[in-house]
Amino acid sequence: MSPRQRLRRWVTLETTSGVLLLIAAVLALIWANSPWYESYLALSKTVVGPESLHLDLSLAKWAADGLLAVFFFIVGVELKHEIVAGSLRSPREAGVPVFAAVGGMAVPAIIYTIVILWAGDRTALSGWAIPTATDIAFAIAVLAIFGRGLPRALRTFLLTLAVVDDLLAIIVIAVFYTDGLQPLWLLASLAVIAVFAFVVRSRRPSPWLLLPLAAVAWAIMHASGVHATIAGVLLGFTVPALLVHGEDHPRTHHYEQAVRPFSSGIALPLFAFFSAGVSLVEGDGAASLFAQPVVLAIVLGLVVGKVIGVLGVTALVTRVTPLRLPDSIGLRDLLPIGFLTGIGFTVSLLIAELSFPDEEHTAAAKLAILLASLIAAVLGASFLRWDARKLRSRDMNEDGVPDTKTEIIRDARDVSDDVDPVH
Repeated sequence: MSPRQRLRRWVTLETTSGVLLLIAAVLALIWANSPWYESYLALSKTVVGPESLHLDLSLAKWAADGLLAVFFFIVGVELKHEIVAGSLRSPREAGVPVFAAVGGMAVPAIIYTIVILWAGDRTALSGWAIPTATDIAFAIAVLAIFGRGLPRALRTFLLTLAVVDDLLAIIVIAVFYTDGLQPLWLLASLAVIAVFAFVVRSRRPSPWLLLPLAAVAWAIMHASGVHATIAGVLLGFTVPALLVHGEDHPRTHHYEQAVRPFSSGIALPLFAFFSAGVSLVEGDGAASLFAQPVVLAIVLGLVVGKVIGVLGVTALVTRVTPLRLPDSIGLRDLLPIGFLTGIGFTVSLLIAELSFPDEEHTAAAKLAILLASLIAAVLGASFLRWDARKLRSRDMNEDGVPDTKTEIIRDARDVSDDVDPVH
C-alpha cells in the first residue's frame, strides 16, 4: 500500500474523522479566546469569490455553504445506499431505529420550545431545530473507542438512527430555513442535477464532467434561496446503489470512497474551525452567553431530550407493535446510544447559524452545542463501558427467540474499519 493510500485510509477511519473535528474545534476556541481574537474574526470574515455571480462570500460562509455541501453529498450517497440496498430497505429491520430517530428529534425540539417559552425569549424560538441533530462522525468515533465488548449490531443501529436523523434534518433545513425562495433558480438547479444523474449512471462517467455539473448545481441552488447544502444531498441521491453495467461494486461505494477523504480530512474540520470559534472574553464574556435561555434549552435538548426520545420511543414501539430490536441488542444498550445521539456538533452548528439574525443568540447557541456535545460524549463513553461490563442474557431483544451468535467490538478498528459497502 502506497503512502497516499495509507493516508486516504487513515483519514476515512471514523475515529480519525472525530479526532480531526475535535482538534479543529479546540484550535478555533483557543484562537477565539486569545489576544489574537481579532485576527480570527478577520480571517472568518475575509470575502472571496466573484461578486458578479453573487458568490462573494466570507470564508466562514464558504465553509458552511460550500465545504459542508461535500459532507452532505456523502450523506446523500449513504442515504441512497441504505434505502435501496442497506439497513433501511427492510421496514421490519429499520422500523425501531427509524422511530427512535423520530423520537430523538421530537423530544429535544419540544424541550427546547418549553424552556424558551418559560424564559420568555420568544425571539429564540426559531432555534427549535438546533438540538435535534446528531453528528455521525463524533458518535461513531466514541462508539469505536469505548464500545469494546458490545455487539457490533449496535453500530448498525446507531448508524441507521443517525442516517434517518440526517434525512429529517435535511428536510427541516430545506423547509424551515429557506430564505426568499426563487422558483426559477430552483428549477434550474434541479435540471442540472438531472443532467448529473444521467451522467453518473452512464457506462463511463467522467469526473471532469461530473465536478463542473455539481459546482453549477450548487451555485444555482445557492442563488435559489434554498440552503446550498441541499444540492449536495440531491446529487448524492442520484448515484446508483445497485450494480450497473456489469460492475462488481455499487457506485455508491465508489463515490463515497472517492469523496470521503476530502470530506473527513478537509471539509468538516474547516467548517468546525470557522463555526466553533466562540469568544468567551469579548464583550460581557461567558457570563452573558450562559445567561441566555438558548444555552439551557439546547443543553437539555441534546443531553436529556435525545435520551428520553430514543429510549422512550423504542420502549413504546417494542411493546405495542410487533417490531423488535435486532438480535443481541437490549433496551439497556440504547442508554449509551441515546447519549451518543446527543452529540450534535456539525449539523447543529449549521442550524444555529441559520436560526438567528443576531450574533448574540448565535454565539450562545454554538457555546451550548459544544458544551452539550462534550457532556453527551462523556456520558455516552461512560455508559458504554458500564454496559460492556454487565452480563448479557440469551435473548437481549426479548423477542422470545434466543439470540444467534453475534460478533462483538474488540477494538476501534471493528467499528471504524467496517466491511459495510458504504461505511
